[in-house]
Amino acid sequence: MMAGILLVTANVGSLFEDPENLQKTWLQEFYQTVQTHRPLFLALHCQEVGGKNYEASMTHVDSFIKELLSSDVMKDYNRARVYLDKNYKSQEQFTALGCCYFIHESLKNIQQFDFKAKKFRKVVGKEVCSDALPSAASLEKEKFPQDYFPESKWSRKGFIRTRWALADCAFDLVNIHLFHDASNLVAWEKSPSVYSGTRQKALGFVLDRITDQRFERLPYFIFGDFNFRLDSKQVIESLCSTASMQTVRSTDTNEVDKLIFRESDNDHKVVLQLEKKLFNYINQDVFRENNGTQLLEFDRELSVFKERLQELDISFPPSYPYSEDSSQGKQYMNTRCPAWCDRILMSSSARDLLLKPENEEKSITYDNIGPSVCMGDHKPVYLFFRLNTGAGKPHANKHKCCVLQ
Repeated sequence: MMAGILLVTANVGSLFEDPENLQKTWLQEFYQTVQTHRPLFLALHCQEVGGKNYEASMTHVDSFIKELLSSDVMKDYNRARVYLDKNYKSQEQFTALGCCYFIHESLKNIQQFDFKAKKFRKVVGKEVCSDALPSAASLEKEKFPQDYFPESKWSRKGFIRTRWALADCAFDLVNIHLFHDASNLVAWEKSPSVYSGTRQKALGFVLDRITDQRFERLPYFIFGDFNFRLDSKQVIESLCSTASMQTVRSTDTNEVDKLIFRESDNDHKVVLQLEKKLFNYINQDVFRENNGTQLLEFDRELSVFKERLQELDISFPPSYPYSEDSSQGKQYMNTRCPAWCDRILMSSSARDLLLKPENEEKSITYDNIGPSVCMGDHKPVYLFFRLNTGAGKPHANKHKCCVLQ
């Protein structure tokens, strides 16, 4: 059997700020993707569940999940597992991650791993788990150690892992949210930036955890908001190669407040203004033309992990930071340099599970959702593929596809 698998990652923070407009559009586009690919197994990894003002917005989360579970488009998915980390009162545990898994009625042979009993169990019915998340046996959730956090200030960053067996094939799915760039001015100071070092350390921590000795090592897909950024110093030098730079300092502290790059001729036109939370570049088209792929050479954070992580070729524009104005589907905000923050990565053994039949053109798709409408500040990114599951049932720790590379 060839089971169609759809993996989606979505930073949904914006949806809970404006549930009336944004959520409706977002769900429409999401359902459209489901209808186009008709997967038998669907995994949706969300970050920033509840949005930035989560105390006020957590109530919207329940209606969002209820809508997903009861929608007409999803009616043939007769089994579901939803895990929501909503306990914002617990600083040292709260990650605001949400993992939603939907299983089509025609997929008979599916099991989920119980990390406490160390065995697979049959998946029946629909379950939503939020309050009991810390003790749930069907997942592993960790927040990064406090000293990993910039200035040791807690924020909602960590990972959740679940483990699945389809027919004779088992794999891990990991939802991840890594640290962002706090200041454009700091990111610009050196190449690679101090922030990329923090992300690298946290991603290394996750990879070590999911491949350690506690459980059998299986192929893994790790998808979420990695917050990967373009190499700021190099991308700015490239975009402003003919410009001269003016430094504006704060009168009180004498710290750099602003950098202004102007054309040397051409009426000294301002090409780029850079502040802590401003990245105002004269020509946004550069991030959209050819899907911005000429800037991929500055997307380097993954290169450190090339032995451990693989990715399909990117052919969609940077996934962040889009305008949250619901009439501006393709416009970027002038807050950060656009970057491919939202990604779907995999181990080399997981890459081998992607079956590409010669006769099917678009059997594997790696793309974004809602390219021309407003989906919030992040565009969701998805991977669709068919799993070569072969025949037979899973039996104790013998999964045909799970030979480690």
